[in-house]
Amino acid sequence: MKDTQILTLSKKTYTYTILDAITCNIEVRDNPYQLPLEGLFTMAARINKKRSFLFVSKVLGKHLPIDPIKGLLTGALLAARFAESIKAWKYQETENLIRSFRENETEFQSAPFIPKSVNPVVIGFAETATALGHAFFDCFENAEYFHTTREEIDSLTPSITFEEEHSHATSHRCYIPLSMIQNDREIILVDDEMTTGKTAINIIESIHAQFPRKEYTVVSILDWRSEANIQRYSQLEKSLGIKINVVSLIGGNVQVNEFSKLEVHENHEACLNTKKPCIEILSLSAFFKSAHVAANNQTPLIQETGRFGIDSRANLDLHQKIHDAAAVLRQHRNGTKTLCLGTGEFMYIPMKLAAEMGRNVFYQSSTRSPIFPKDVEGYGARQRISFPNPEDQDIAHFVYNIPPFEYDELFVFIEREVPEGNLQPFLKQVEKLQIKSMKIVFFSH
Repeated sequence: MKDTQILTLSKKTYTYTILDAITCNIEVRDNPYQLPLEGLFTMAARINKKRSFLFVSKVLGKHLPIDPIKGLLTGALLAARFAESIKAWKYQETENLIRSFRENETEFQSAPFIPKSVNPVVIGFAETATALGHAFFDCFENAEYFHTTREEIDSLTPSITFEEEHSHATSHRCYIPLSMIQNDREIILVDDEMTTGKTAINIIESIHAQFPRKEYTVVSILDWRSEANIQRYSQLEKSLGIKINVVSLIGGNVQVNEFSKLEVHENHEACLNTKKPCIEILSLSAFFKSAHVAANNQTPLIQETGRFGIDSRANLDLHQKIHDAAAVLRQHRNGTKTLCLGTGEFMYIPMKLAAEMGRNVFYQSSTRSPIFPKDVEGYGARQRISFPNPEDQDIAHFVYNIPPFEYDELFVFIEREVPEGNLQPFLKQVEKLQIKSMKIVFFSH
């Protein structure tokens, strides 16, 4: 069985059919680097009353496994595009970045290339774009970065809050020093895609009400805003007296037609001959600094994720910590095809570690996002396991697109150490994947 995924109507018009229930007609109006759409995303049906479809990224490492270099390259491409289109500054290595991206090269070292004279505050959106935002920030010699979070931290008052109405978890919080936002510097918002662009408008309005400034930039891989949604940006510029730049790798319009309702039918059949993996517990807490305790877990979060803010100098220190930690993890590798699994918002450090763990290492993350699973070719969520988040058992997590026997080794990166009992539902699900060796890596205890 095959999902009729892409019908090319012309060089710039595509129709995606999702499980014979939803069609998405896409018109591409802007593709500055001539990137193939099939290399950037596929599609899936969301279990969400507010939005029925999902662009499943092939470069984020969220719902689909990727070479971790691909995620870092995507951040660098967005930074190069920002430099060219907003700052009128040509990065000499852009063509090499494009070639590396298109040819799936596995060698890439991220290094700052946007000069110190450009000094923005970069914000990544949780949970999907925390690693993308950080990879984009990597390219600046002189910037600060933080990502929004769904965590609630009793000891801190968020500097900014805003809503993401269509999401499965709508409330965003920003726990950062006021000095990071109480200024007139350009703010750059980084997300994986914009369909209406409403999330970016929400955070701009929230920031501007407390910490006004003249210039904002919204950066995303995909920009599908309609003309009406684009006009809302122009109206906001006029009403607030600000400039809003928009940067993307693909720009266009999407029209969605939902003509059939989907129902989830979970596969509850027992997997035959499942075998428990050999499990090893590792700690990297010696490399990272404990920060604040969230309401849902008494083990502290770590400082270096960007959740509490990080500047370019501290980011170079983080890269060294990751380099040293990866050397430890390489000593524990014993598989021939390894999957590194981040968890929820904890994506960037796991992605960077995976990029330094050797050949044949793939990366993705668990997610809160519920998607209709169906094992048909070309569909964006062919397999699914679900379990309570070990760090907060009130929240369901999902991992998609790992067929049995695909990997012989799994590294699971969990920011905070958890009781053994919290891991049991996850471990039971992993048995279905028929992975021989498993390492659970904690970063804080």
